Amino acid sequence: MLTVDTVGALRALVTRARGENKKVALVPTMGNLHDGHIALIHCAKQRADFVVASIFVNPLQFGANEDLANYPRTPDADRERLVNAGCDALFAPGVEQIYPDGMLNQTIVSVPKVSEGLCGAARPGHFDGMATVVMKLLNIVQPDVAVFGEKDYQQLAVIRSMVRDLNVLTDIVAAPTIRASDGLALSSRNGYLNAQERTVAPLLYECLKQMAASIQDERQVEERQVHECRQRITVAGFQLEYFEVRNAQDLKPATSHDTHLVILVAARIGKTRLIDNLTVDIRPGD
Repeated sequence: MLTVDTVGALRALVTRARGENKKVALVPTMGNLHDGHIALIHCAKQRADFVVASIFVNPLQFGANEDLANYPRTPDADRERLVNAGCDALFAPGVEQIYPDGMLNQTIVSVPKVSEGLCGAARPGHFDGMATVVMKLLNIVQPDVAVFGEKDYQQLAVIRSMVRDLNVLTDIVAAPTIRASDGLALSSRNGYLNAQERTVAPLLYECLKQMAASIQDERQVEERQVHECRQRITVAGFQLEYFEVRNAQDLKPATSHDTHLVILVAARIGKTRLIDNLTVDIRPGD
């Protein structure tokens, strides 16, 4: 695996790969890689001949009181994991490569509607920062395919909307959420959980499954069940930000006409913010 830290060097690698008629895939990450990230690499390898992973802890998507300084950084372990996964190139730029004129002078990509509410309400400016850096990475690499995880469902929806609106040719591929054996969605922030919090954390996925089963049984969203799940999460010791059922395509609140839904949750336990989701289809009546 080749490792580069400048835009010019990365473009040279991609140009060489394209000269060899290779299909190019991009997997953007912020490092501290776990099995969920490696699953994205494997997904990319199934769809392309030359896989580029990026590791960049993007300051533009962190709020004033968020954990930028303490965000876990494990570059040596990350590189070893990427090598073992068969990744072809690692792009590990410094901030000055991505924002050469500084972040205050950076053009910002803002994706309306789909970025509003949910995590967008809890983390003002987050999706503008995320969309901006993803757009820059897509322009730098110009990949045929870019792979993102379904765990960050709203992020995925924002990226899909941005790519569609701005006529980007890259195919956005969603990879399924990877979970621990007890159902907890893998996340770099899981390392912040203490032992007691870690035993409680899988409750979020249990509530998602409970809600999904109710929707399939009733063939509609029952507000009573939504309230019960919210209450169960709160009683377990979480500080609930949201537990919502939305249209899976545009993330608008679910209506009685929607048949493809996504249940989304965000909650804090201790110092750790966890998010998760589960899609569910309403089966037609007999």
